[in-house]
Amino acid sequence: MKVVGIHGILHDYLTAPQIENNWLLALQGGLEIADKPKIERKDFTSVAYGDFFRPSGTRAAFIPPLSSEDIKEEWEQELLLKWWNEAAALSAQNRSEKDERGEDGSIQDPNFQGRGRTPEVVQRALKQLSKSRYFSAWGSEKVLIFALKQVRQYLYNHQELKHKILQRVTDKVSKDTKIIIGHSLGSVVAYEALCANPQWNVHTLVTLGSPLGIRNLIFDALTPTPENGRGVWPNVKQWFNIADKGDIVALEKKLAPHFGSVIDQLVYNGWESHDVRRYLTAKETGLAVATGLVE
Repeated sequence: MKVVGIHGILHDYLTAPQIENNWLLALQGGLEIADKPKIERKDFTSVAYGDFFRPSGTRAAFIPPLSSEDIKEEWEQELLLKWWNEAAALSAQNRSEKDERGEDGSIQDPNFQGRGRTPEVVQRALKQLSKSRYFSAWGSEKVLIFALKQVRQYLYNHQELKHKILQRVTDKVSKDTKIIIGHSLGSVVAYEALCANPQWNVHTLVTLGSPLGIRNLIFDALTPTPENGRGVWPNVKQWFNIADKGDIVALEKKLAPHFGSVIDQLVYNGWESHDVRRYLTAKETGLAVATGLVE
């Protein structure tokens, strides 16, 4: 396969063929908007790993009964607070711009001291993030907590889990693979897989809505470990990083300061700022993929 796509969090009940259908249609749209040739179905595949997070013996779409009391780890609390800060900043910006497709304008910032505020920081963060147009689309608070824990599990908790996920990538990459596209947590998976396999002949890495640049929480937990504040360059000739300026998950929009010669580009996806289909249909993504295909 010439192009391999790697999804992000909360894909526990979607298989690779389902993801491939969604991604391919969107990517073909991005290529068309960029006035570039479409890729054929036979040239695209995806890596699905959400089933590793699926609790065994449970009904479809089951989410564990998580609550604010389950966010006990300092790492989880810090990332939740960063999400809240970003959502509040976007909310404040939207109050002046009044963009109907932007963030909800009523999100209070972490320093808000109004009447009736929730005493626990985690509870306050969850309450305010539930107003976010992006996070509210996920559903209940327990879904947000479940997503938070998936990121931490991949990075810190289960080396066996990480090994299984990276093996899924290895199984899909072939000598013909020219491009790997990683969305959200999938961008972390793509990066680590490329670093672990320098023998691959992949030409282009495309990261969409990536959290790779979040220092202390994501960046400093990468394998291989960054040295002197600089991440290891994966074995690719070019790396495009595409982020929406309102993407709460992609807190650091520019990866070049962290990794080197990354081509950072901004897009606008409306309130669905982190949605992979909107990223894939962007002209910038189409151009990035087209560049990798012709090289």
